[in-house]
Amino acid sequence: MPDVIESFPLFPLGLVLLPQELVPLHIFEDRYKVMIGECLENESEFGIVWLSDDGLRDVGCSARIVRLVDRMEDGRMNIDQLPYPAGDVELLDDFDDEPAPDLAEQARSRYAELVERATEERPDPESLDALDAYGMAATVEHEPEAKQALLELRVESERLRMVDEMFRTALKRVAYAEETAERARSNGSVPH
Repeated sequence: MPDVIESFPLFPLGLVLLPQELVPLHIFEDRYKVMIGECLENESEFGIVWLSDDGLRDVGCSARIVRLVDRMEDGRMNIDQLPYPAGDVELLDDFDDEPAPDLAEQARSRYAELVERATEERPDPESLDALDAYGMAATVEHEPEAKQALLELRVESERLRMVDEMFRTALKRVAYAEETAERARSNGSVPH
């Protein structure tokens, strides 16, 4: 049975956090200043849950503070109850899955091609081999709906299939943008 953590601090945001993803946050609401202050003091985690237009999602991602950039005097006070959202959360485990090597290789290859097209530098093979689906997806901007769907998958082979498709779609967009830019340079005529 999965572990349940009671009163786990939650931060509902208009974004989806993936494991291994770094997201800068500006904390300005008093309740979240208290929450982050306690997380810093206790070196503990908090959860980021996507607050979409359809409401708060059921699956989120735990986060930890990697670096505090700036801290201002904010007059925090000790209080009895938690002044920020918290919930009893169930930690989700992945189902045992050993993805087919060709599936992982295909996703990594498409990811490397996308990175190379965007940065003109291909990731080195050793770094690439160390990446799982989350690690690859965390470095590329995706729509929140896609990231949420990825976050909810509990099997790595399914995540690899999904990121492979996401990268394939992104490569098509890059190719279209390059073609559009080239046509615009030549005669300004771009088909819709």
